[in-house]
Amino acid sequence: MENTVTSILPVLACLASLAAVPLILIFRKEIFLRELVTFGAGIAKFAFVLAMLPLVLEGKVLEYTFISGFTGINVPIAFRVDGLGMIFALVASSLWIATSLYAVGYMRGLKEHAQTRFFVFFAVSLCATLGVAFAGNLLTLYLFYEMLSLATWPLVTHHQDKEARTGGRTYLSYLLGTSIGFALPALIFTYVKSGGDLSFAGAAILAESDLGYWPGLFLLLGFAFGFSKAGMMPFHSWLPGAMVAPTPVSALLHAVAVVKVGVFCVIRVITEVFGVDLLGKLGINLVLCWIAAFTVITSSLIALTQDNLKRRLAFSTVGQLSYIILGVALLSEHAVAGSMMHIAMHAFGKITLFFCAGAIFVACGKKYVSQLDGLGRRMPVTFAAFAIGAMSVTGLPPTGGLLSKFYLVWGAAEAGQIALLCVFLVSTILNGAYFFPIVYRAFFKPAPGDEATSGIHEAPLACVIPLTVTAIGSLLLFFFPGTLLELTDLMVGQK
Repeated sequence: MENTVTSILPVLACLASLAAVPLILIFRKEIFLRELVTFGAGIAKFAFVLAMLPLVLEGKVLEYTFISGFTGINVPIAFRVDGLGMIFALVASSLWIATSLYAVGYMRGLKEHAQTRFFVFFAVSLCATLGVAFAGNLLTLYLFYEMLSLATWPLVTHHQDKEARTGGRTYLSYLLGTSIGFALPALIFTYVKSGGDLSFAGAAILAESDLGYWPGLFLLLGFAFGFSKAGMMPFHSWLPGAMVAPTPVSALLHAVAVVKVGVFCVIRVITEVFGVDLLGKLGINLVLCWIAAFTVITSSLIALTQDNLKRRLAFSTVGQLSYIILGVALLSEHAVAGSMMHIAMHAFGKITLFFCAGAIFVACGKKYVSQLDGLGRRMPVTFAAFAIGAMSVTGLPPTGGLLSKFYLVWGAAEAGQIALLCVFLVSTILNGAYFFPIVYRAFFKPAPGDEATSGIHEAPLACVIPLTVTAIGSLLLFFFPGTLLELTDLMVGQK
């Protein structure tokens, strides 16, 4: 029986950024105050999340019913905070603070237009992200998932040029099309099959159902493809297309919030809708494993061919997201633990890489890998951080990525899936193949022409400080993973 506590803290954590929206609009002409409100909301959100952490570490689950239900549908809008939700909330809320500072430096440095609109939808997006993290049932999760899609579309199309509009159409078509076409019917089927109970509390929703192989397979794929923010092929094209957005958007929303919402939803479906025992009995998890494995290898091979730095990072993200899905679909304890850990490890590593890509563009206008020769000597802090981020995403010591990948490989061996274990190992080699030539170019190749005699020229401090902080975070997660491991153990122990 779960040790539950009624608390309004998860609601306050969600609403903290939403409450900042009217103030951002009011101070739209007072730039300093507008940015102060953004930082204040970020700090308040993080503080509310931290206030819940000791209770969750004690094994308690925080719950709060916001709306008791709708006419004819006895499913409330409810919040619930457990170990998995806390991992995601800690990552998203802490990195929002760093990204807010980065966004200030980036947007000011490039004199971007419509900055007030940018910060408004940025805040709404973080409200939706925490709503997904703390969703108490499948309906609440779905509603906040859709809210996030709509809130991030104006950020993707921020530049308002032809490329941005095309990327925005692809983004919205994929995310809304799959969620309405696949996830919503799957949700309705689950509602009917479960007798109207969509709660994540207690046993998995369908754990005691008489679900057969084919209905179970279609339902699992309906959710997995319906939550296409997870980026599994063939519903992945929105993610590289969304790289037309400003780098702060790419960094937080496409390295942390949006994509992690996708894999978070898939983890919730596997553990809270089906349950490990039912999936293991039906054997349908292996279909999802091989779809994820195909995505891991194929996206890594595509990343090798990309000269545009942000697109290379985007295809890397597609593969890394499928690491998480592959891990949880293996169903073994260490693989599931590795998936949960990789949410945090990949987030810190990948946001560092995106921050570095943006800093390079702000400082010298370069966005292609082939243009980076010798640039490490002009931007040593930025490229040192890039190297650390690359090490974390690849899974090398002394970065946090090593721990999550170790657990994933251990989990594959534990599940007896040697071929899938090899997928993890081969893809790690491919990770190094598309990341470390960039580091080599930057530090060891001669700079072209006049750039060879240029001194150190980093991006503004508001860009450099966040990427330094997140790079250090990737290192600290290796040396001090205690809290993350405790939260992971809590969830694995319950499942």
